[in-house]
Amino acid sequence: MLVTKPYLRERAVTYARKWALSRNPLFVDYTGRGGNCTNFVSQCLYAGSCTMNFTPIYGWYYLTESERTASWTGVQFLFNFLINNTGSGPYGVQVGIDEAVPGDVIQLYREDQGWYHTMLIVGFNEDGVPLIAAQSDDALDRPLDTYTYDRERFIHILGVRLTVPDTGDCYDSLLNGVAIIPND
Repeated sequence: MLVTKPYLRERAVTYARKWALSRNPLFVDYTGRGGNCTNFVSQCLYAGSCTMNFTPIYGWYYLTESERTASWTGVQFLFNFLINNTGSGPYGVQVGIDEAVPGDVIQLYREDQGWYHTMLIVGFNEDGVPLIAAQSDDALDRPLDTYTYDRERFIHILGVRLTVPDTGDCYDSLLNGVAIIPND
């Protein structure tokens, strides 16, 4: 049975602040091999959700370099997962900048590259410009308006779904005065 729990965005931001300028040894560093930006943001999202989705191909997980999904490390794949996820793991919606908050995701687009960079919002400056944590081009508290890009998209994380075992139905036992907890 799927249940929903809150996305703990403060944990995602704390993780981003700790690891933006270095590398967590639990994960392979893809810098120089396509980039580490989405891998880093996935780590942040995991810190705020503690729930992966082990669905082959379309899920979102990382166990080792060879045991991971494309959505863990690929810009467009992460977007597709977060926006379309109806199973375990974090899920979100695309929003405008006015609805984005710390712990949310920003992705950048260039006409000559497509969607090429994933970052985490860690705050806002006094002018309301998002402050970014990112890897590949390691950054912490870098204002979004210092990047060069053609457009951006914001993904607001709504929550986290996780699968819990079905403990049975208490109704019959309760109705018949037999037990508060169902008989197995």
